[in-house]
Amino acid sequence: MLAESARSPRPAALATPPRGRRRPPELPESAAGAGNARPAPGTGAGESARRTRHQEAAGKPERLHKLLANSGIGSRREMEALIAAGRIHVNGEPAHLGQTVSPGDRIKVNGKLVQLRFSDRLPRIILYHKPEGEIVSRNDPEHRPNVFTSLPRMSVGRWVAVGRLDFNTSGLLLLSTSGDLANRLMHPRYQLVREYAVRILGDLPDDARQRLLDGVELDDGLAKFASFQEAGGEGANRWFRVSLFEGRNREVRRMFEAVGVVVSRLIRVRYGPFVLPPSLKRGQVYELAEAEVKKLMVDFGMAIAESGRPPRRPRSA
Repeated sequence: MLAESARSPRPAALATPPRGRRRPPELPESAAGAGNARPAPGTGAGESARRTRHQEAAGKPERLHKLLANSGIGSRREMEALIAAGRIHVNGEPAHLGQTVSPGDRIKVNGKLVQLRFSDRLPRIILYHKPEGEIVSRNDPEHRPNVFTSLPRMSVGRWVAVGRLDFNTSGLLLLSTSGDLANRLMHPRYQLVREYAVRILGDLPDDARQRLLDGVELDDGLAKFASFQEAGGEGANRWFRVSLFEGRNREVRRMFEAVGVVVSRLIRVRYGPFVLPPSLKRGQVYELAEAEVKKLMVDFGMAIAESGRPPRRPRSA
């Protein structure tokens, strides 16, 4: 497995999975998540009836734009823009920048009443094995299936995706109830590695491989892989393992296209310190335990508020 970048923080390492677990179908051994991934006894979308809604406790007063972001409504910058545009109201009055709100205040965003997650509740983080044929968006003009219908339901807040995977890409997708934490996991300054298993059609000449390591020019700038390894297969079923430290739209596919190679299958197997667990089947989720979430927040410089409530039992969604 690709070694962790020295520039990356080392949050919330997951335990090693027990041996003997079957890997996801069609995923070659070299492309499967391994090493420090915890076994993930998740549930599929068909078991949503057994999911329970989490009741959120009230918290202390907080800045409105921060609270909205941490509740998954949007980024802090987006919330500030909505406040400035007069599209957020508190107790029937237009909100103002820098406003503080308390539990019990009625907050509407674009005329819709929202329930917010105050910071005495730890954010939740899940690992989702996204299958092909799902979009990472709630707003799709084509009305294609989206990942959010397969996730645990909540009575407060919503899931915020850490980056995206395109419609035809499968693999590891991180989601959090905290917009602030999600933004940190995506921020370029943390240099979190993204690793993919790639299957291509045809051959990959040596000069094309070197170009991918040196850098190819795309419409949105230069792009290059941090690592490039062969991962087995032959003919029209050749696999490679590649990594990079950014997540531009369809970047891996566009890079191969730039050297005249077509990607026939793409699987994200790692994001930063998190590896796709071999036991996590497509369409399943695994939720991090509170201790893992706290460790992650500490490593990313985020304060942890203690609520004094008994810890929530870790569970699969």
